Amino acid sequence: MFRRRRHPRPPRALLGLLTAGLCLLAVGAGPGPDRDPPFWVDPDTDAARQVAAWQQAGRDEDAEVIERIAQHPTATWLADPDPVAGIRRAVRGAAPDGRAVVLVAYRIPHRDCGLYSAGGALDGADYRDWIDRFADAIGDAPALVVLEPDAVPHILDGCTPVEHHAERYALLSDAIARLKRQPHTKVYLDAGHPAWVTEPWRLVPPLMRAGVAGADGFSLNVSNFHKTSDVRAYGVRLGELLGDKHFVIDTSRNGSGSPDFRVPLAWCNPPGLTLGSAPTRLTGHRLVDAHLWVKHPGDSDGPCRGGPPAGHWWPEYALDLARRS
Repeated sequence: MFRRRRHPRPPRALLGLLTAGLCLLAVGAGPGPDRDPPFWVDPDTDAARQVAAWQQAGRDEDAEVIERIAQHPTATWLADPDPVAGIRRAVRGAAPDGRAVVLVAYRIPHRDCGLYSAGGALDGADYRDWIDRFADAIGDAPALVVLEPDAVPHILDGCTPVEHHAERYALLSDAIARLKRQPHTKVYLDAGHPAWVTEPWRLVPPLMRAGVAGADGFSLNVSNFHKTSDVRAYGVRLGELLGDKHFVIDTSRNGSGSPDFRVPLAWCNPPGLTLGSAPTRLTGHRLVDAHLWVKHPGDSDGPCRGGPPAGHWWPEYALDLARRS
């Protein structure tokens, strides 16, 4: 077992100064006219509850490992018929410290082409009403919304039937316009990942038709595993093709890079992964607005390799993922 080398502790006063300096660096010296607030850490995630349960059961070492997940901000996914309660809970939790909530809107009709994450709104009218209530619940709180993971790439790969394409474009464009009416909401339309639509130029027409010009940018690597450097290079090319559009990257499980996609269902609960870099707005690139944990590390991708249904917490997988990190 790897053990950390112990170093002498600095004097208490110096430690306090160092801690204060690091906190200022981590949040970009606090919100201001040109800065966004740091992200909210939900104290009641599955990971946080697992930490408490294992501490109570005397599994202190395992609880400490899962804390590597619980201590970081993760996105709040909204997919149920009523998004209001979940959003308001997040907004209330974030408000005392002036934090921003990270939300995922995931209820487009014909979602996931009927696969593991099938579902969505009943029809276009139902979806527009849902987005309206979603936006109202945010109010004037600072929020970052990842809009409809996979919805645009599924049009390109033929998974979404052609008879639904026009409606989907219209629904996404209208959703962006509605969400952007909230004064402090940023919206990022999902654009898949580098191994899905390998030529970024192919994404330009569908993203434009889906209203990305009115969004703050696009999202990449949601629930996927590609290395940040590869995703950033892909995103920069796509962003430049879109007129220097910004983007965000899901780094939740990409610390060790992609699994072997030649293996069947390689994308579904692949073994041997590690956590990626922590969520931050300090990305080091002018077009990358944030690294996020959109996918909750430890949530199943679907009922494969012994996992529970998609989106359900899988403590054994979470433990392995965090322990390797």
